[in-house]
Amino acid sequence: MDYEAAREQMVEEQLRARGIVDRRVLAAFRSVPRHLFVNTELRHEAYADHPLPIGGGQTISQPYIVGLMTSLLRLQGHERVLEIGAGSGYQTAILSDLALEVFSVERLPELLSGVDERLRQMGCLNVHLSAGNGSLGWPEHAPYDAILVSAAAPDLPEPLVEQLGEGGRLVLPIGPQQGQLLVEVEKRGGKLIRRNVANCLFVPLIGQQGWPTT
Repeated sequence: MDYEAAREQMVEEQLRARGIVDRRVLAAFRSVPRHLFVNTELRHEAYADHPLPIGGGQTISQPYIVGLMTSLLRLQGHERVLEIGAGSGYQTAILSDLALEVFSVERLPELLSGVDERLRQMGCLNVHLSAGNGSLGWPEHAPYDAILVSAAAPDLPEPLVEQLGEGGRLVLPIGPQQGQLLVEVEKRGGKLIRRNVANCLFVPLIGQQGWPTT
């Protein structure tokens, strides 16, 4: 399979054609080999227009959703970003290409070991990984200029709001497990400006500020 051609087609048809026009975001999607973040037996579907399973009941999100969430952060290159839910590490690699520093929390250690290996191979030296409860964020390194949550919360997690710096943006899915709204939250003057972006469907955010495990 010609992965480079498939990646270019993904960028043009799934991202640019749907309104994602940020040049830095499109360049990041062109440079990060998505097929390396997908299980070997599914690599022929790596650039398809849908999510794929990665193990542990988790998924690598549809390319468009990754692109939309990334573009909503409006990264310029100087930001410190918190990612909740490293998953396969694909979104992490995209953020690594766009931000100064990325702090990523993943609940499942078996996924995190694979993320660490992939990112090292790609030379993503500005990423810090941690296994833990993502619903509580990573307070030791706060405040963050941007926060991206790759799992659905029942409501806006207060710890993440507290860890978001002034002028920062938080992007996450909120709603019941059957379906959510992708929400963009901006902190201005200590107040939150909230905007609903699109309907979406994510795996649940597990933890004190998310959904219970049972």
